[in-house]
Amino acid sequence: MAITLVNPDGLPKIDVYRQVSIASGSKLIFIAGQVAWDAEGVTVGEGDLAAQVERCYLNIGTALAEAGGSFDDVAKLTVHVVDWTPDKMPLLLEGISRAAAKLGVTPVPPATLLGVAALDVPEHLVEIEATAVLD
Repeated sequence: MAITLVNPDGLPKIDVYRQVSIASGSKLIFIAGQVAWDAEGVTVGEGDLAAQVERCYLNIGTALAEAGGSFDDVAKLTVHVVDWTPDKMPLLLEGISRAAAKLGVTPVPPATLLGVAALDVPEHLVEIEATAVLD
């Protein structure tokens, strides 16, 4: 496997992600920010952050599979949430958990969570981009 995830001594241990991703592979995969669109471009879960997070993760899983990879190959995630406040964390985690169960993975690569004013269309509440490394 090209990615090793670690929480170094001296940094906080966060349950939902690891602080460091060590990549040893040679094939980089950059996945555009995924929103809650289905294959036809219809928004899934309008007004439902957990449903939209789940769909974003499933879309990333589809993109990774096309490249020959999986969430085990993800080196970094960047999550953009519209009007982020800490009280939205349970919904974010619920969406991740539901997607993880469907994908059969525990997605814990390093992640950055950013609050944003808006995304590409008003009904999108979250956008997630991924970088992966394959052998």
